Amino acid sequence: MNDGTCDARDFLASKTEKFTVYATKVVVQPWRGEHNVYGIFIVPDEYERSPFFVQTVLGVGNYCEKPFGSYQKVDGISAPPGMHLIKDYIRTRTALRLILSGKYNQIDDKQNWTLTFPDKKTFELTAR
Repeated sequence: MNDGTCDARDFLASKTEKFTVYATKVVVQPWRGEHNVYGIFIVPDEYERSPFFVQTVLGVGNYCEKPFGSYQKVDGISAPPGMHLIKDYIRTRTALRLILSGKYNQIDDKQNWTLTFPDKKTFELTAR
């Protein structure tokens, strides 16, 4: 997202309150083609209205994104009541580059994938 509403580095470094969630599942299968390297995150429903979130993958970087859809079931994972799933990708070529440099385990570790949202009080106030 490059529309001026989010600078990932500045947002992550700021002292504003944030909500961060780790991936529940990571799929790293770039040999199967595009859209086969992703994390699945369980997120409270109130963050569906967030103006943005920052995806961080260790060794890949931080990226601002706008919420683009949510699911109740993905890859055998079901969202509990009051929650939804977000499936967020990294570029296939980036994953291949990391794998070829010996970092498969790094991108395959779900603890290395996070989504960070502005605190819900922040965007609830601006939505009114």
